[in-house]
Amino acid sequence: MHALDIRGLSKAYTPGKPVLKGIDLHIQGAGLTAIIGPSGTGKSTLLRCINRLVDPSAGSICLHSRGERIELSALSGRALRHSRRRIGMVFQEYNLVERLTVMENLLTGRLGYVGAWNAWRRHFPHEDIARAFALLETVGLAGFANQRADALSGGQRQRVGIARALMQQPDVLLADEPTSSLDPKTSVEIMTLLRDLGRAQHVPVIVNIHDVELARRFADRIVGMSGGGIVYDGDPAGLTDALLQTIYGGESWLQ
Repeated sequence: MHALDIRGLSKAYTPGKPVLKGIDLHIQGAGLTAIIGPSGTGKSTLLRCINRLVDPSAGSICLHSRGERIELSALSGRALRHSRRRIGMVFQEYNLVERLTVMENLLTGRLGYVGAWNAWRRHFPHEDIARAFALLETVGLAGFANQRADALSGGQRQRVGIARALMQQPDVLLADEPTSSLDPKTSVEIMTLLRDLGRAQHVPVIVNIHDVELARRFADRIVGMSGGGIVYDGDPAGLTDALLQTIYGGESWLQ
């Protein structure tokens, strides 16, 4: 069974001007899927529709989770908040609470489980705290638990963002341009983490990314978008220069 089924997904911020045009996408229960395409073609909107930070205009987004079939596009209120816990999100600009420590930022990944009152009092179960320490070690930040987020480098912040998303124990992990603010070496490290942690925790990872070479290197599957639709969906090896011209337009940038 697919982990995520998207059918006929459309989104228009302005009536009559759709950003997404009838997207059909089926994400299996493992592997890293990279979504590529020019700016403005709807890549970020697609991810934000999946986690319902943006409401779709039409279509279906169905999450198959722990024996349940959840129609995300039909949810609202408490039911939506409850289901959103199962979708981890890594943001381009990290979205950390700068004045909080690394550990406190990680524990915000459990807010949907412990309740507002316990969260405000910083009362988290011992197993959550133990999991946070284990994840910090996994992402290479052992010893940083008490460091304030605003004292971290960009790469360290993104590692915290990945660990925080995994604190949710999600059924799918989304990453919106996770390397766009990072240098090439750190970008490779972050993509390695996303790929390896997704495999280790059996969580499908969907990454919106501009860097085609990073996508080719780390993705099990590439989805190419152009003009609000999907024009390529397949193995990285099948992404030819001709297809890249279809996705991005022109050819001089390929030289």
